Amino acid sequence: MNNVDLVNVFTYEEQGGNPCPVVACADGMSSADMQDVARRFGRESGFVFSPKSGDYDFSFRFFVPNHEMEMCGHATIGALWVLMRQGRLPAETVRIETRSGPVTGFVTLGSDGQPVVEITQPAGKVVPLRRDEEAEVLSVLGIGREALAPLPVHNAVTSRVKTLIPINDRERLNKLVTSASDVEAVCRRIGSTGLYPYSTLDAEARTFEARQFPRSSGYPEDAATGIAAAALVFGLLNDRSVAPDDRIIRVLQGRAMGRLSEIRVRVGFADGRAVGCLLGGTVSPADAATQSCCMGDRRRNVKKAYSMSPFF
Repeated sequence: MNNVDLVNVFTYEEQGGNPCPVVACADGMSSADMQDVARRFGRESGFVFSPKSGDYDFSFRFFVPNHEMEMCGHATIGALWVLMRQGRLPAETVRIETRSGPVTGFVTLGSDGQPVVEITQPAGKVVPLRRDEEAEVLSVLGIGREALAPLPVHNAVTSRVKTLIPINDRERLNKLVTSASDVEAVCRRIGSTGLYPYSTLDAEARTFEARQFPRSSGYPEDAATGIAAAALVFGLLNDRSVAPDDRIIRVLQGRAMGRLSEIRVRVGFADGRAVGCLLGGTVSPADAATQSCCMGDRRRNVKKAYSMSPFF
């Protein structure tokens, strides 16, 4: 039986976070089985398999309701948290195979006895949009250039391409309204997997706020998107919005959804050059309200092959 553990990843002050179903023992599941889990919960879902070679400790796969993803930051962190709780990690450093490439996880116990998880992401690449592409993105968000901070609109990528849109005011950021079909159309034209508008909250404290409108995941917005936050950090470095050092950069997300979340990113440098980053945040078991939100009346129809974890 493949138990489904539902956790909240990237919580902020013990609230919010992105709900994530995790199947910590997915051996024997087909792609159709995994997509069925993602559709039934309506969320990005992570699946842990035995490794295909001795180079890795685990193989992870990720599904959203509409398709498989190469990599999902919060599902990776959530899965490692669940594995640690189950006593299944071979060491504090874990080698993970994903379809976007190798990922290393670092898992320790915090002062509260709960797992603390960080994962690696490669150095980001940043490419500014052309003016005509930028105009299309702004049109989809229902804003003009007057809504932008004096910074470029970028496509940035660590594992998946995200479009970074610098909004000049947090209130304006959280009032943005768009449609999923328009987002999908413009993202396909500009080669992006999601629009990631953001605002600067406190430049000195390296704190930012963002929203994620995914291209074609099967839901209109994410409460916390680790891969997008990692891409944002490299955009901020490119624009000199943050100093090139390894102090934590915090990205808040999900306020407009009533699920304020916090993603933490630390960039690593060698000889003054950014060589990658560590992506982390707090994880907690999902409460009853989150479970109900994810499953709704569909819980009665979950196949007998799956059951909810005894965590809850």
